[in-house]
Amino acid sequence: MALSLALRVRALELLIATGPAAKTQGVAALAAAWHAGACTLDTAAVLDAGAADVPGRPARPELVPPRLVGRRSMATAEGRAMLVHALAHIEFNAVNLALDAVWRFPGMPPEYYADWLRVAAEEAHHFTLLAGHLQTLGWTYGDFPGHDSLWEMVAKTSGDVLARMALVPRTMEARGLDAIPPLRAKLAQAGDDAAARILDVLLHDEVGHVEIGNRWYFYLCDGRGLEPVATYDRLTAQYKAPVLKGPFNVAARRQAGFTEAELARFAGDALQA
Repeated sequence: MALSLALRVRALELLIATGPAAKTQGVAALAAAWHAGACTLDTAAVLDAGAADVPGRPARPELVPPRLVGRRSMATAEGRAMLVHALAHIEFNAVNLALDAVWRFPGMPPEYYADWLRVAAEEAHHFTLLAGHLQTLGWTYGDFPGHDSLWEMVAKTSGDVLARMALVPRTMEARGLDAIPPLRAKLAQAGDDAAARILDVLLHDEVGHVEIGNRWYFYLCDGRGLEPVATYDRLTAQYKAPVLKGPFNVAARRQAGFTEAELARFAGDALQA
């Protein structure tokens, strides 16, 4: 009989893993084990990463400030490859942020951990799709530099699950809902239909990921007796989160669980279909 995997312990082990293939394949295997009933879940355990580097990363890509990542002209094959690489890098970081949400925060309901394992598995699939497409263009993950803005907010919010739900899925990842449609259009116009189809998968799944963040954010606000909109504004200021800039994909944000009061802020700068 196979030994049961401790879900949150294994999530930490995968977070520390440095190789993209080992991390993404390990996440897929963990998700399969969870669905097969081969995992245990201790929601109360307080885990410690010890001296390990969190998150584990490969030696490449080089991490640079966002302004130094480089221009991504769709007029050249290299420019399109740079865009696909940037998206792959975001998805690799998204695998890490989901794993971090699983191991780091004790005391949440079992469904919380199942939700974030699902996110990790889907982000791993996204990375695999993008990295594979990048290879068809003649490059591999790590050939271009990347930036670390997404993980920086993960690190800032490591002490409070409420801040994490507010400022990572609802802020950083929700920006993807706005950014993906115009990027898809650019890639399709440039003739890269395969990349455009991958972005269709990303947008569909990212709506669900942001919805998970929204659902647990509202759950935590309710449990702490906090008003969600005012609390979000307070946390945005406290943690110096990025100021939201349009145009906004209001339809996708509504589908992802943003309230009408929140959506009203975006109505004047909505993404045109």
